[in-house]
Amino acid sequence: MNISGSTRVFLILGDPVAQVKAPQAFNHLFREHGVDAVLVPAHVAPADFAAFATQALKARNIDGLWLTIPHKSSMIPLLDHCDALGLAAGAVNAARRNDDGSIEGALFDGVGFTKALDHWAIPIEGRRILVVGVGGAGVAIAASLAARRAGCVALSARNPGPAIDVAARLRERFECEVVSVATPDPAGYDLVINATPLGLDPGDPLAVDVARLDAGASLVDILMKNQPTPLLRACETRGIRAYPGFEMLIQQVPEYLSFFGMADISRKVAADLSGVRALFGA
Repeated sequence: MNISGSTRVFLILGDPVAQVKAPQAFNHLFREHGVDAVLVPAHVAPADFAAFATQALKARNIDGLWLTIPHKSSMIPLLDHCDALGLAAGAVNAARRNDDGSIEGALFDGVGFTKALDHWAIPIEGRRILVVGVGGAGVAIAASLAARRAGCVALSARNPGPAIDVAARLRERFECEVVSVATPDPAGYDLVINATPLGLDPGDPLAVDVARLDAGASLVDILMKNQPTPLLRACETRGIRAYPGFEMLIQQVPEYLSFFGMADISRKVAADLSGVRALFGA
């Protein structure tokens, strides 16, 4: 990689950050398409985040930030502008410095997820959907499903308080029935989404009781590790159509490129995502 004084710099901020795959994927795309830019990971603790992000975006050659766990929500108070999905979910994946110096944020998790559903030919409009887990990814997914006019989005969380709050917030913003439910019972839903960390550790219980899934239902487990996850293996045993979360990540790539001013490259990448899938090993 030929980095010079004119190279545009992007940072991906996380804690931890060693697990992120975005730098190798986007840096490959920058090289492939002749973009003089680089994406660099930065391990930033939560206590240091606001000061670091604010100062980093004052550097004239640092054009923007990718945000990963736990900083997606922490970026919101630092923004001058935010897209509708980011406001609804209270989190963003990316922030850029505009020409006038203002900082703008956008959320792509849910967009990537709904585009993945389109890729798999899983309908959204009018369908009953259960989202298990209301962390950053779960809320983003629920917001995008509501924006795409799902029939009902049900939210389940171990602690019911956040699910109740999120459901109320999304009902205010979208013309969709969004409710909190006491248990993650998957019976009666067309689509079930695991947005919890359950499945990362060998001793974890399944996020949902696979035996209760309707025969024609679909399931997506957004965990990126331990593939296939125990939940996906259990669905395969039952003959339930089930998918891992890699496609959600892949479908976000053109969104990032477009947001950061690379519209032509975004269109080219979106037209054929096979190369991106190869970069992510999917």
